[in-house]
Formats: sequence, C-alpha cells, structure tokens
Amino acid sequence: MIKITPLDDARRDEFAKLFGQYYAELDCADDAAQLIDEYIIPALLAGLIRIDLLFDGETLSGFVIYQIDDIDNDWNLKEGWGDVREIYVIPSARRKGLGKFLLYTAEMKLKESGARSSYCLPCDGAIAFFAACGYVDGGCYCEALDCPVFEKNKLNERCHE
Repeated sequence: MIKITPLDDARRDEFAKLFGQYYAELDCADDAAQLIDEYIIPALLAGLIRIDLLFDGETLSGFVIYQIDDIDNDWNLKEGWGDVREIYVIPSARRKGLGKFLLYTAEMKLKESGARSSYCLPCDGAIAFFAACGYVDGGCYCEALDCPVFEKNKLNERCHE
C-alpha cells in the first residue's frame, strides 16, 4: 500500500538518511546532515516548508519538500507561488508512478493553502519528469542554482504517463 505522511520526529533519522542518499546522488558538495540540522528542520518547525514522506508498504521510498513562497522565507523567488523545493524517490521505486503521485499530492496541498501556480528548479535529469507533470520552462533562469525555472499554472492537472 502506498501512503504519504508528513515528516514527524519518529521518522527524522530515516528522512535524514534518505536525504543524504539524495544529496549523494546529486553529487552535492554540501554536508547533508548539517543542512538538515541547521536549515531544513528549523524551517519545517517554523512552518516555512513542508516535508512529506512516501512509503511503499513499510519502506520509506521518497520525500518531497515544498512551500508557498513568502517574504518571511529565505528562499522567495515567486511570492505566493508554490515551490517544489526537492523531490526524491529511491532508485528501486522509480518508473512506477510514485514520484508523480508524490508531486501531485504536494501540489494539491499547495493549492489547498492558496497557491494557484507552482514552480521548480529541476536539475537536468529531472526536466523530463517535471515536463510530464505539466511544468514548462518559464523563461527565467536561476543563477544561484544554475538551472531554468519551470512553472505549472494549473495545479489541478495530473501528470501524464
């Protein structure tokens, strides 16, 4: 059974391990554990971001980090827009629609919170995934992360196969 639940204290260590795998796969130089302790968890506790976990049965298989951009948040590219900050599905669970389900769930929560549109800053390997989910190149470029800004204007549209 597939389920998505918000991150809680009981799953923090599992999430931290999975986030470390994600960062290693992206070949990021940042210290993932330090990032979690100094930024991600404090931002979550302050209500600036949300983190949902994806379970396939009892196996933690992915996560999504998202927010509605707000002037109070350090990362505020598009005020009032939903921002899909990070999304990850473990390699063994990919190509089964789980990432699309995870993304769609985050988009619906963003919509419920007042966002009408969302954006993401995909790495090269994720562009096709986001395009299949209705995101298009918005014509902007994020110099800080060296990637295009992809936008989705209708949050009620599901991903395509």
